Amino acid sequence: MQQPLVAISTDVRQFDNYTWHAAPQQYLEAALSAAGVFPVLVPSFGDRLDFDELLSSVDGVMITGSKSNVHPTIYGGDASEANGPYDPARDATTLPLIRKAVERGVPLLAICRGIQEMNVALGGTLATEIQEREGSLDHRAPASDNQDERFAIRQTISIKPGSCLAGVFGAGDIMVNSVHRQAIDRLGPKLQIEAVATDGTVEAVSVRDARAFAVGVQWHPEYWVKSDSVSARIFRAFGDAVRLHAAAKSGARAAAE
Repeated sequence: MQQPLVAISTDVRQFDNYTWHAAPQQYLEAALSAAGVFPVLVPSFGDRLDFDELLSSVDGVMITGSKSNVHPTIYGGDASEANGPYDPARDATTLPLIRKAVERGVPLLAICRGIQEMNVALGGTLATEIQEREGSLDHRAPASDNQDERFAIRQTISIKPGSCLAGVFGAGDIMVNSVHRQAIDRLGPKLQIEAVATDGTVEAVSVRDARAFAVGVQWHPEYWVKSDSVSARIFRAFGDAVRLHAAAKSGARAAAE
């Protein structure tokens, strides 16, 4: 089966005396094995990249999670060291890429940092250190050197009836591995809430009246995609949307010939 190309965001990191543009393997593996797509890493070079050309060449966009946070100056927040670390080169790449993907109707899946980038890109703001808010759960990973423990599925979220994700999971409660210390504060005007945690924290959004699948989730479906049906379903839904977009492009090209 043909694997349609999907653009994958990258972090900019310094190690081994080099500057690397990289993405964690779990996201790439989930894109390949569960969504059935060909992951293509997009270097974080901001406006030096031709996003229109990129989106003409791929059939989907996936924005990964990351340890870094969106720089608060972009949405009027507190740019203190405590709210970091930051990756301005990634911000300069992912935010315009998200806006272009939505504008052109290219399927989009945004995960963890990705949902936060999605909200900021579309006019929203973020809340930092949400575990300190009165009545809020602690959404951070437990202190552990064991990644399976840190990313364990332990949190209940509620899918809104009639939402895009209700078509994927059904309405009601599902269990996820939400691991974060920031969250959506003011929702971007183009977005609608898809799911919330028991404390009201926004756990998923979609683009209102989107031309294609355009969903952001705060949890980490990539981590357990091979063993958890909930995690796998979001990637399968994304992959189906990508193939539908690819087929529509092929049909349009054939009609023009």
